[in-house]
Amino acid sequence: MLKLVVLLLCTAVVATDSKKDVAAGPRLDNHQLYKFSYRTEVLLDRAGGSKTSSAGYRITSDVSAHLVWRDPGNKDDQLIQLAMSDVGVESVAPGSKRDLLKGSTAESLMGKGPLGALTRPYMIHLRNGKVKAFYSYREEPATIKNLKRGLASLLQVQLNTGKVIENDVSGRCTVQYRATNGQVTRTKLLETCQTSETGFTTHSQVLGVSKKASSVTSFTLSDGFIESAEAEEVHILAANSRRSAAVKVVSRQSLKFVGRAAGPLEVPGKDVASVVASVDAKLAAVGVMAEQVKSQCKGCPTLVEHWQANKDQFEPERLSKAMAPRSFLAFIQSIRKATEKEILSVLKSASKTALPQVVDAVTSAQTPASLDAILSFLNFTDAKGLVLQERFLYACGFASHPNEKMLQSLLDISRGKIGSSEIKESVVIIMGALVNKLCHKGGCDSPTVVQVKKMILEGPEGTEVEAEIQMFLLSLKNSLLPEAIPIFTKYAESEVGAFCTIALSALQRYDTKLITEEVKSMVNRIYHQNRRIYEKNVRSAAADVILSSNPSYEHVKNLLLSIGSLPHEMNKYMVSKIQDILRFELPASKVVRHAMKDMVSHNYDRFAKVGSSSAYSGFMAKTADVSSTYSLDILYSGSGIMRRSNMNIYGASSGATLHGLQVAIEAQGLETLIAATPDEGEQDLESYAGMSALLFDVQLRPVTFFKGYSDLMSKIFSMSGEPVNVVKGLILLTDHSEVIQLQSGVKASAEFQGGLAIDISGGMEISLWYRESKTSVNNRGALVVTGNVTVDMDFVRTGMEVSFETEASLDFITTVQFSNYPFLVCIQMDKTTFPFSEYLTKYESLPSGKSSVSSKGRKQLVPGSEFPLHQENSNMCKKVFDSDW
Repeated sequence: MLKLVVLLLCTAVVATDSKKDVAAGPRLDNHQLYKFSYRTEVLLDRAGGSKTSSAGYRITSDVSAHLVWRDPGNKDDQLIQLAMSDVGVESVAPGSKRDLLKGSTAESLMGKGPLGALTRPYMIHLRNGKVKAFYSYREEPATIKNLKRGLASLLQVQLNTGKVIENDVSGRCTVQYRATNGQVTRTKLLETCQTSETGFTTHSQVLGVSKKASSVTSFTLSDGFIESAEAEEVHILAANSRRSAAVKVVSRQSLKFVGRAAGPLEVPGKDVASVVASVDAKLAAVGVMAEQVKSQCKGCPTLVEHWQANKDQFEPERLSKAMAPRSFLAFIQSIRKATEKEILSVLKSASKTALPQVVDAVTSAQTPASLDAILSFLNFTDAKGLVLQERFLYACGFASHPNEKMLQSLLDISRGKIGSSEIKESVVIIMGALVNKLCHKGGCDSPTVVQVKKMILEGPEGTEVEAEIQMFLLSLKNSLLPEAIPIFTKYAESEVGAFCTIALSALQRYDTKLITEEVKSMVNRIYHQNRRIYEKNVRSAAADVILSSNPSYEHVKNLLLSIGSLPHEMNKYMVSKIQDILRFELPASKVVRHAMKDMVSHNYDRFAKVGSSSAYSGFMAKTADVSSTYSLDILYSGSGIMRRSNMNIYGASSGATLHGLQVAIEAQGLETLIAATPDEGEQDLESYAGMSALLFDVQLRPVTFFKGYSDLMSKIFSMSGEPVNVVKGLILLTDHSEVIQLQSGVKASAEFQGGLAIDISGGMEISLWYRESKTSVNNRGALVVTGNVTVDMDFVRTGMEVSFETEASLDFITTVQFSNYPFLVCIQMDKTTFPFSEYLTKYESLPSGKSSVSSKGRKQLVPGSEFPLHQENSNMCKKVFDSDW
């Protein structure tokens, strides 16, 4: 028994010693100098580009490494000195026409000082194959230290399979190792990397940027030592609106062992810190994560110089051309680098006609300096400044990445003296949009957001002024706060028609999961008039909510059964709505088909109703990247005068939806003009016509054409036919900025921006002589989207830009002839022929001023068209425009 115990103990000791001797990472031997060849390169190109067409550069060098110190108690706890020598810099496409580096040496490009810093030895503390500390010289340029960190990070490896969290030049990242037969593959999960540099991106996914990234390093080992390491990291960024507008950044590293020679002996010492100090007291632990690099643009124009060179592009007559938004985007970049004083100087020097566009750009820059400048420039107590003040507010509403300070500024304005009632309304309405965006990115509990939420949620009950109640309801509609649903539920049954339509249209914007049975019951009460009589446009809005909120079989069946007992034109509207749901396969189509199998609810008597009202949906564009749909709903009164017109344009990409545009025109109380009888529930309505616009998910302040009979008559006799402007200006649609820290130590700056010059106007003409009315909505726009990636290493700068642009117009015209009954109604949606262009530019430059730029592009004309509506409309238009009729 004693012999057995001794044997077991000996076996355990041997097994323990064997376990202790298993290397956790690469080990260096004492008195040995290890020699490697090292190469790192960065390439920029479009997503499908080849290496020969890429822009970029390559750095090569020899690398030597030796052991400085090892913990006697742990062979895997090592202090290693690294040194680069024989450095070379060359283009990734040597011999090409754009090769600026041909014939250059590293010293002529980098300078003697930076090259000396790069070749100066440095140390890494390697424990169990992981870099625990990085020792270099604080005074060295950040770009040089980052290149050294890139080499150090390449040496980080573990010899067993598993997932760990590591610190390296890329940040703090989750890494997956897979080890088999002398081969180790390291896959870095780049989406998990945490760095000190943060960027921003657009609120809307449809207008945003999608990213794909991968980082894989393959190690070949011999007896646990690195024979070679090959790393490739790829980043692809693409505009969601057009994925061919994409840029690719590729970073590669290659380290190969070439031999060994006799080297320095280990340095005695108790710990790493004392050994480092004894070797070189100037060496400091500066961290393995990359340092931020402050890029300085040499020779770049100041903001004032930029403005003087481009100010003509901001004049109103230029806004329909693509050069306007392109200049707008470049101006924003310049503003973001400027001081408050410089920005104020430009605001004060701009012409009266260009100033509104400058306000758009300064507000869209969204920097502390730009916000302070515009707030000090505008005087909200002056009613004469309405145009500039509203342009500022709309730019805030469209802000790509608003912060709490912007919301606080609007809150302060709302609490102060405001010279215009229209501006007071716009301030509160836009605050709701900012609340929505800040809550979307996790800031719903910030102090300012909490204050504004309280203000707009309590606002409707805190006043009896109808205009103020409407203002708060529109703000809540923008906010999309779940807490606002009970408020909308209450006001949907209000006796004021405007409150009802706002509340119902707001409920339609919510996720269907938030529309409870209580809300659905309320909406059905309105539609079926269980408690009181409602206006037709309110009932039709209720029907829209029912059909878009995951309706039940019973709800749909009751709605179908109502057709036939509705007012004349509403019968026709509901029939058209149901047919549109089925034809366009809208979400409710399945349950509608089920309900229509019942012949009581679906029969000729119900579905053969005639009239002029209609509802129609269709595709404006359908590509692999994005689909754009339109819908046009028109409801007439029994007398043939338009009651409500609602045009919507949606964009969808990768499962996300953007409400790009909604233009709603409402008219009421006009029957006295043609001695007609008002419909049920509309006998006492005041004469009114107005337009409301929602643009890129932001509800804007409604515009009134006329209100009251006297105002109506004066407008009829003074109508010039000129449209009323609803929104005009420059909008920053896409705004994405990030710094990509590559494993090689190089940083790539990525900027994607999209700018839109837009002009939306609408009008209403009524001719008593010809007994004809015409409403029009005119949309003009120019769009430019650019994606730019730049790698700036102080001694060489390379970059690439992809972009596309277009100029387009869309007109929506409704003509009604009410000289005879039935009335003739013609609806037109026209898209003119428009140009579309794509460009690709690659550029490289040296500090000496030497540069190379290569560009290519393609242009095409997209033919115009008249968007199809229902066949009855086509037949009616022929009659309206037939000269023999």
